[in-house]
Formats: sequence, C-alpha cells, structure tokens
Amino acid sequence: MTSRAPRPIAVVGPTATGKTDLALELAEWLGGEIVNIDAMQLYRGMDVGTAKLPPGQRRGIPHHLLDVLDVTETATVAAYQQSAAAVVEDIMARGHTPVIVGGSMMYVQALLDQWDFPATDPAVRARWEALLAEGGAPAVHAALRQADPAAAATILPTDGRRMVRALEVVELTGKPFAASAPTIGAPRWHTAILGVDRDTAALDSRIEARTALMFDTGLVEEVRGLLEVGLREGLTARRAIGYAQVLAYLDDEYDLAHARERTLIGTRRYVRRQRSWFRRDPRVAWLDGADPELAATALALLDDHPTGRTAQ
Repeated sequence: MTSRAPRPIAVVGPTATGKTDLALELAEWLGGEIVNIDAMQLYRGMDVGTAKLPPGQRRGIPHHLLDVLDVTETATVAAYQQSAAAVVEDIMARGHTPVIVGGSMMYVQALLDQWDFPATDPAVRARWEALLAEGGAPAVHAALRQADPAAAATILPTDGRRMVRALEVVELTGKPFAASAPTIGAPRWHTAILGVDRDTAALDSRIEARTALMFDTGLVEEVRGLLEVGLREGLTARRAIGYAQVLAYLDDEYDLAHARERTLIGTRRYVRRQRSWFRRDPRVAWLDGADPELAATALALLDDHPTGRTAQ
C-alpha cells in the first residue's frame, strides 16, 4: 500500500471490458474501498444477470452501494447521487481511497459533475408513466422522438423510466433534455477518471461468452425467484437487460434461445452507447483492458491524470 492521498478514482467504460478486476487491483494497491456505480447492481437478488462480484471474490475489500434496493423500488439517478456522495466523502474522511466502478453513464456524470436535477411534477410524471404502462417503451419512445429527437437518439429505447424522465423535463422546462445536463469541468473531488475499453471484435466475443455464462449458471432461476418478491411491480429492475428478456420467455413470448439472442443484442447495443458516451468526455484516461499489465499501467497513468491521455 502507498501513501498516496485519498483522491477518488473512477473506473468506467463499456460492459465486459475488465473494470471490476482493475478496480480490485487498484483498491488493494491504494488501500481503497469499492463504490458501485452500476444501477442494476443496486438491487438485492440481481446477481447473475448483472455479473455482480460474489462476496467471496471481493478480496476482503469493503464494497458500497451493492444490494441496497428491493426489486420493487425505483432506482433514480438523484437518489444515487446523494447516497454515493456521502459514501465517497466518508471513505476519504477515513483516509482511504474511493474506487468508483461501473458503467451507468448518467450515474457517473451525476456523481462526478454534481448534476443539479430539474424539479419534478407528480402530475406530469404520472401522465407519462401512464403512457408507459399502457403502450410500453415503444409508445414512450415515439413520444420522445417527437418532443426531443436528440434525447430519443441517445436514450436506450427500452429504458422506459429514463424516457419518462426526459419527457417530464422537456415539458417542464421547455428545453431539450440535454440542456439540463451539467457542463463538463473539473470532476468532483478532483477524481481521476480511468476508462477501460477493448477491441470491438474481442469485446463482442467477451459479451457473447458472458451472456452464455449467465444463462448457463442460473439467470432464468434467478428471475423466477425475483418474481416471488415483486419483480414485475418494479419500474426499473424488470427492464434490465437479460431480466426483461427472461421475463418475456417465462411469459411465452418467445423461446429460451431467442431470449439469449435478444439479451446478447441488447448488451451489444448498450455497449455501443456506453462507448459513445464515455469517449465524449475528455477527462477520461483510456486503458486497454487486454493489457496484461493493466493495473501497473493504470497506476503509472494516475501520476499524470487528469490531463486525459491514452494508454492504448
């Protein structure tokens, strides 16, 4: 362990690039604690489908903001921002290094840029949520395309909850959803932001292998168990990639092979969105997840951060 000051480190980037392993190595080396910034890993019981690291593989390193929500609760960026900021500041106050890891794009920006969220209006929100309940994500996506084409192009078309929020903000402010986003400047707490990516073909292969592993090691059984504790009633948990497809399979909308294929396609699409989002941020110092000396490269890069250089 070094005497490095407890400056937070964020390890971000697309799914399946190797962020978790790097975060563990950095936390071990720097005397750090892990802070989850993956929205779906906030949920208790959503383990297989989110590739949540089992407690026995966490190397004795404290992990925060995992398993803090029931699947019936709604995960929101604003609530996460408040909780995570308190956790990060507590870790630093104890002289440890917060290692923030995950790929939920808006959660990262909300935490590191202190996003000041527009007010909400229960009546407006209820109207758009009713459209989501009646017409599903396609109906909400169509409404968003009309109200704010740019937002419709950047928000995952299956992410009903986020589209509802975008429509609410557009209606309340009279401005595009993106106008409420913070201006990128110095990250909160002067956090060093490391991005992990891989060659696209190699990453596609890793995603395919991860998807197969999830289905082969109990994703369907996990979803069945979550149905008993209210998964269908949740507004965000049941729409997670993998879980939505398994629910459709259990509802006889299509067979298991198709559920696997739709999960794979959905994950690949999400990865492309993650890559596009994070690559726009000039503060991110990029690393190749295939680097056999990834942790050492990252530690060396931290000395020069946050100028935003590339190790690929």
